[in-house]
Amino acid sequence: MVLRFFVAFSVSILPLLAAHDLVVYGGASAGVTAAVQMAREGKTVIVIEPSQHVGGLTSGGLGRTDSGNKRVIGGMSREFYQRLHKHYSDDASWKNQKKEDYSAYSAKDDAIWGFEPKIAEMVFREMLSEAGVEVVLGERLDRVSGVKKDGAKIVSITMESGRVFKGKMFMDATYEGDLMAAAGVTYHVGREPNSKYGESLNGVQTRRATKHQFMDGIDGYVKKGEPSSGLLPGIMKGGSGREGDGDQKVQAYCFRMCLTDDPENRVTFPKPEGYDPMRYELYLRYIEAGWRTVWGNHKPMPNRKTDTNNHGGFSTDNIGMNWDYPEASYERRAEIIKEHEVYQKGLFWFLCNDPRVPEDLRKQISSWGLAKDEFTDNGNWPHQLYIREARRMVSDYVNTELDCFRKRDTPESIGMGSYNMDSHNVQRYIDENGHVKNEGDVQVSPGGPYQISYRSIRPKKEECTNLLVPVCLSSSHIAYGSIRMEPVFMILGQSAAVAASIAIDDGLTVQDVPYEKLKPRLIALKQVLQYDGPMRSQRSASLDSGKMAGIVVDDLDAVLVGFGSQSQSTRPFVDQGYRHGGKGSGEKQIARFVPDLPEDGKYEVRIIYPAFANRAKKVPVTVKLGGEILKVVTVDQTKPGLAEGLGFLLGEFELKKGKNAEVEISNQAGEGYVVVDAVQFIPLKEKNE
Repeated sequence: MVLRFFVAFSVSILPLLAAHDLVVYGGASAGVTAAVQMAREGKTVIVIEPSQHVGGLTSGGLGRTDSGNKRVIGGMSREFYQRLHKHYSDDASWKNQKKEDYSAYSAKDDAIWGFEPKIAEMVFREMLSEAGVEVVLGERLDRVSGVKKDGAKIVSITMESGRVFKGKMFMDATYEGDLMAAAGVTYHVGREPNSKYGESLNGVQTRRATKHQFMDGIDGYVKKGEPSSGLLPGIMKGGSGREGDGDQKVQAYCFRMCLTDDPENRVTFPKPEGYDPMRYELYLRYIEAGWRTVWGNHKPMPNRKTDTNNHGGFSTDNIGMNWDYPEASYERRAEIIKEHEVYQKGLFWFLCNDPRVPEDLRKQISSWGLAKDEFTDNGNWPHQLYIREARRMVSDYVNTELDCFRKRDTPESIGMGSYNMDSHNVQRYIDENGHVKNEGDVQVSPGGPYQISYRSIRPKKEECTNLLVPVCLSSSHIAYGSIRMEPVFMILGQSAAVAASIAIDDGLTVQDVPYEKLKPRLIALKQVLQYDGPMRSQRSASLDSGKMAGIVVDDLDAVLVGFGSQSQSTRPFVDQGYRHGGKGSGEKQIARFVPDLPEDGKYEVRIIYPAFANRAKKVPVTVKLGGEILKVVTVDQTKPGLAEGLGFLLGEFELKKGKNAEVEISNQAGEGYVVVDAVQFIPLKEKNE
């Protein structure tokens, strides 16, 4: 069948369309799978997409799918990646590279997880066409008065053009949640405080913001050392806020760039109109401090292309420039999107052309450019900004980190997630030492797949009875950081369509769809609703520092020079993991653990680390008081560093109240990995009691 696209005309030319069984607003990946599933159910469906493209971010540059555990990607989501694999199994699909030279392709696999944007959109269009789905492009919802309801039921939605769409069921598959909001459904923007849902990873996060972070010592003032001169562009006034508190700020957006180093297909990075070199003064100071790893998140795609993402303290993420995007007008959103484009294009123009950038770095970046055969209707620039998070519905059930960690039973599973709880940085500020820092980055593994509840994709019954929301679903900020992956959106879109079909057949509201009827239908479609494979239990994997004896200083609270690699591979560990500095000595790295002791007295001082055979055997650990060395202990980290809640004993020391004591761990230990996890200070008075 031919895929039918409709363009907007005035309401006097186009009459009211007949009612569809399902009206999908938003043609991103979730909207596509929902529409195709509804058509396969034998029902009428229409997709309304405000842009000129289907597929959203999957066809907009995110070619290296953040997939997590691929065994829980089932149903039509997996079918999409299988179709891509079939495409790349054809030698004719490889124009700029030999198939055997792309390591992420294997003929033995059933799917492929890296792909070109234009091929992703092609596959989405094929799926829609085969199912006979009507697609309307270039139509935006009238967000002020465009939703007509009869009680709690949506009757129709009206576009800015005046075009009206009637339906039995509606679905908001946008990244922004515009239909949901216009329908009067409760939602949240920003980060909840940890106290809201009993979480630990929500709200303001400075302790965990160690990745994509600046090294110490970078000055953020226009004139170095002069606060009165003002802040450099991109730095926000005020501090970070109190740890764990909520706010209305959202994590950073960026464009996922599709680049190539193929001279035949490469377009030189353009200088954007409005380029301001001062915008990158902070990056220059970052470079001067030693930063060189621009391409740290530069993933290869077929045909010598990339999915290039944010990496480092200053990169493609336009931190703090999107806080008003979720609820902004269309005009304001267009301004924000353009500002992100100018910022990101300007960044690479700066890196390639500014004479202050070291020549070797300029030469390296200049060997890359935009892919000439991608986004050909948009100057080879991605047509979709990565809206990592906008509105999130608040329904009867809110997915939280408790679900991700499997600390509670999740009701009525309609699919599974498994990716890290991943929040990009939210703000950039000056810390108490006068140094530039980023805040908000969290990357914590859930330890394995977890379930997502049907109750989280439908509103409260009193608010709307025929709307499903598989993208801006009911979730806390940090849980959404894991759920928000494109394969998961496709899973939830398909499951939502099945629920809508049942509701139509049985004359039910979406809230009254019986799970005992929904579940077998989803299983028949090969959706994965539970996982029985190997699992890393969060509860048994880590120790809570707050429940251990004495005063425990975790690596999250340590002062670090180096030790930038985080891990959870060896268990148990304290809190969210531990750090290492790579194998062997190399450049000197230091971790300093400074407790705030409640009183003078004698303390046992113990170092905690996860032992393993590949660890260093001669790790120098120094105990200090007021800067004076009390003792240096050489620790063999192949031997146990934790037993019955107690670390390896360094000795007993007379220490002073406050922050006078310090334990320093160095990587100057010969062969093997040096790991740092926590240091324990136990008052002998407390122990004897």
